[in-house]
Amino acid sequence: MTATTTAPLATPSVRAARRPSGRMRAWATRAPLLPALIFMIAVTQLPFVATLVISFFDWNALYPKARHFTGFGNYSDVLTDPDLRHSVWTTILLTVTVVLVSLVLGLALALLLDRKFRGRGIVRTLLIAPFLVVPVAAALLWKHVLYNPEYGLLNGLLHYVGGPQPDWISNTPLLAVEASLVWQWTPFMMLILLAGLQSRSHEQIEAAKVDGASDWQIFRHLTLPHLRRYLELGALLGSIYIVQNFDAVFTITSGGLGTANLPYTVYQSFYQAHENGLASAAGVLVVIGSIIIATFALRVVSSLFREEVSRA
Repeated sequence: MTATTTAPLATPSVRAARRPSGRMRAWATRAPLLPALIFMIAVTQLPFVATLVISFFDWNALYPKARHFTGFGNYSDVLTDPDLRHSVWTTILLTVTVVLVSLVLGLALALLLDRKFRGRGIVRTLLIAPFLVVPVAAALLWKHVLYNPEYGLLNGLLHYVGGPQPDWISNTPLLAVEASLVWQWTPFMMLILLAGLQSRSHEQIEAAKVDGASDWQIFRHLTLPHLRRYLELGALLGSIYIVQNFDAVFTITSGGLGTANLPYTVYQSFYQAHENGLASAAGVLVVIGSIIIATFALRVVSSLFREEVSRA
């Protein structure tokens, strides 16, 4: 007769010691992301910290030995200098105009594409195309293909009907920049609003039609309130980009004729005037404005997610 031995059962304390703690599991799942996090900090945050430090110095690259600490003097110059204040006003005007017009046109196109008709997929693809064009290429397209006073398409059409031959960029410089940005950003607004239209409750719309509501009443009392969050999201995301836009201003007008916005002024101060401190202060203000707008955008996105989860 042979004796059988059994291994002693592990006590609860031993099993708990063998089980990895919650903190260890959290580190195990986050560790693969650390290289990407370190790279992002090195690429984005360290240059911003350096820009922030330089903004407190009176630093001209042509006279590096003459630099000295000036505190908030550069920020005061940005807010009081007439040219810089004009660039701030141009940035606000450009942003508000482009965002509002893009939203209105995007809403009209979204309402059109929300209907069923033959070839809707092809039309949707064609309408999205302007947003996929590289910004510099889009600005060059408008400058040479459309606006050129000698061989541009706009003057060609006017010549065909016997109209005048204006120099679009010289006569309406800011409007020329705004039109190119509206053309490029209307598809983006259209996509956001189309997603909002397709998330409507069809039962409510059918019930409103049964009660005798007209299309305008349905749009005013059902569609617009439902699209409020999507309109806010499109406005905020569009504002984040337009506030920082440089390509269209640089390509179409080179910042002349009163079209220099704040990003172009930063470029001009840094690369042409070599005023590193002043350009850094203006750049920090652009970043702060973008962060403020992005904060509101994130809140709108989170509220949209909460609404979708509660609806599901």
